[in-house]
Amino acid sequence: MNATRMEPTKQGTAPVTGTALVTGATMGIGAAIAERLAREGMDLVLAARDGARLEAAAKRLGADYGVTVLAVPLDLSREQAPAQLVARLVEERIEVEILVNNAGAAVAGPAAETDPARMRALIDLNAAAVTELTSLLLPGMLARGHGAIVNIASTAAYAPAPYNAAYGASKAFVLSYTRAVWAETNKTGVRVVAVSPGATETPMNTRPVPGKRQPEHVAETVIKALRGRGPAVVDGRLNTVQTFVFGRVLPSRTAARITGRFFRKAALKS
Repeated sequence: MNATRMEPTKQGTAPVTGTALVTGATMGIGAAIAERLAREGMDLVLAARDGARLEAAAKRLGADYGVTVLAVPLDLSREQAPAQLVARLVEERIEVEILVNNAGAAVAGPAAETDPARMRALIDLNAAAVTELTSLLLPGMLARGHGAIVNIASTAAYAPAPYNAAYGASKAFVLSYTRAVWAETNKTGVRVVAVSPGATETPMNTRPVPGKRQPEHVAETVIKALRGRGPAVVDGRLNTVQTFVFGRVLPSRTAARITGRFFRKAALKS
């Protein structure tokens, strides 16, 4: 697995060659992103907790697209997991051209009724692992003068999320962190961007919602974001409008009241 230098385009850099590391790659958005990158001809490193499902995905993608796929089963919410993952990359002599920090979790319900240990694990996965993997892999990209990091945030990052508070806050961290790292790395040849899906049809989100997107839509948005220039992209036109309204137009307490109704219903049905 050898990285290939990306070529600039009119829209920006398009690093869709070499090896991509996708976390949370066994289902939903992560699986769709991995497949879309394989279709581009990229070799893959897939990381997720379910080892059996991960191996099956790796074999299928390798057979379908003729790419090399390495499966690394691990739980990125564990303290040493990001470092262990990068150590495996070093052992295999793999240079990661694209890092997709997709692994994430949500726990709906009132903050006063949530398990503190589950909240800590959620934050460790959604925010800490994103930060650590970025910190571990970004220096190599900068030294080579090319590469890309895509952090999957959420439309929940743009407004308070009552009854899903830790999830929304963790994704707000991802969005803010990515924008800051984008500013630090702008014009270095390394692309850093946050992609924020809204309601998407995944095993974690089966509730009917108007305008719900498919994982394949998000994967296509990721490819477009890699070829763009800005620090953040929202998936889907409706979601883009909603994040503008909730993040910039409505007062925070009004936005919280509206989003709270949505997430409270979701919590009651979970």
